[in-house]
Formats: sequence, structure tokens, C-alpha cells
Amino acid sequence: MRQGQRGQRVREPLYTPQERRRRDSTRWTLVQGILAPLQFLVFLVSLALVVRYLATGEGFFAATVSVVIKTLVLYTIMITGSIWEKVVFGRYLFARPFFWEDVFSIAVLALHTAYLVAVAAGGLGSTGQMYLALAAYAAYVINAGQFLFKLRQARLEAVDSGDNVGGVPEYAR
Repeated sequence: MRQGQRGQRVREPLYTPQERRRRDSTRWTLVQGILAPLQFLVFLVSLALVVRYLATGEGFFAATVSVVIKTLVLYTIMITGSIWEKVVFGRYLFARPFFWEDVFSIAVLALHTAYLVAVAAGGLGSTGQMYLALAAYAAYVINAGQFLFKLRQARLEAVDSGDNVGGVPEYAR
């Protein structure tokens, strides 16, 4: 934030005009736009399976496979998101507008990776593993909320500037 006229705080725009052009012209924007809802769908299915196991004691294998798949999708979206960030902002992680989202993403990755380690090592027992998955999922929901907030902010900035709506490139509409 910076000080505007009359001392009020003014929010820095998410993108400079050059960054907006790079965002709108890269195919990685479309890749992120596809992977994000896919990841959320995988999350919902997996969450249902994890909760089912914790509630009934049934379906441990299905729940485990679903969390592993969710984690692999998370890794994919993090790698492609880092490439997107490099193309748009010139750095793979921790670009100014997404610094705190990236910090929290690392925590989400750490929890999901801890789950994979627990499964591979046979640690925590089946119930402990599922509770670790829930902790990873809670962090994921918070992180997804951060990114949705930034998407909304980008859309509002686009409307205010008369730019394309929502930062969605023309070819992706």
C-alpha cells in the first residue's frame, strides 16, 4: 500500500501494464485456469472419501489414493504456476503481488508432502494419516481463498481500467 492524495492508503495494482500483457499472452494463464478448478474437483472427491473413512472406518485405500492424486495435482499446479509467475513477473516464486499466497502455498506443499512421507513410511497410522490429510486440505482451502481474492482483485482492476474482463486472455474466453 502507498499513500495517495489526502493521506488515504492506495492499493498497488496487481499488475503493471507490461505484466498484464504478459499474463494475457502466455498459455500458462490458460493452463492455470484449467488446473485450478480440476484441483478443486479432485479435492472435493478426496475430501468426501477422507471424511467417509474417518466417519465409518471404511474405504481407507480409496481415501489414500485420492489424497495422493490430489497431491500430484497440487505439485503440477505449483510447478506450472511457478512457470506462469516467471513469465509474468520474472521470478519463479514470491513475486510482489503474490508473495503471501506463495508463502502459504509452501506450507500447503509441506503438509501434502508430509502426508506422502507418512504413507510411504507407514507412520501415524491410518487415522493419523487421514487427519494429516485434513490439515493439508484446510491449508489448501485457505490458500485457494487467497488466490480467489486476487482473481477478484484482478477483475475489479480490469473493469476499472477498461481492460479485458477478469484478466482472461481473449483466446481463453
